[in-house]
Amino acid sequence: MTVVDAQLKNIAIIDTYFNSLATGDMETFASLFSANVVWHQPGNNKFSGEKHGMAGIGGMVAGMMEESQGTFVVQPDGRAMANGEYVAAPVKFSGSKTISGTSHEIDMKGKDLFRLNNGKIAEVWLFSDDQEAEDNFWDL
Repeated sequence: MTVVDAQLKNIAIIDTYFNSLATGDMETFASLFSANVVWHQPGNNKFSGEKHGMAGIGGMVAGMMEESQGTFVVQPDGRAMANGEYVAAPVKFSGSKTISGTSHEIDMKGKDLFRLNNGKIAEVWLFSDDQEAEDNFWDL
């Protein structure tokens, strides 16, 4: 397989990742990760820190969905780009929640960086355009 073919394959895996999130296909979502995947969740909020394996990632995603009352959405905001085993993707994420009758929302852009190994997502780093605002939303 050429370098270009490998990079296109990695981009296709990340496209599948975003499609599975958009459709709620958690079986496909989970199948894209290596058994020992490490997820680096940025910031200083209840979801921040390293998550290991699908149990850690699944627990975090479930917590975010519960916290956002089922409204949290992550979607691509442009084309993913590959460089070797890395794929960077511009994203947009949003969610809302109501606390004591007051509505709170998050709607921002960021970048997701994936490291792939043997056709699986082995490591993920997330970057928000405004980490302080994201921290404030999750810790309300």
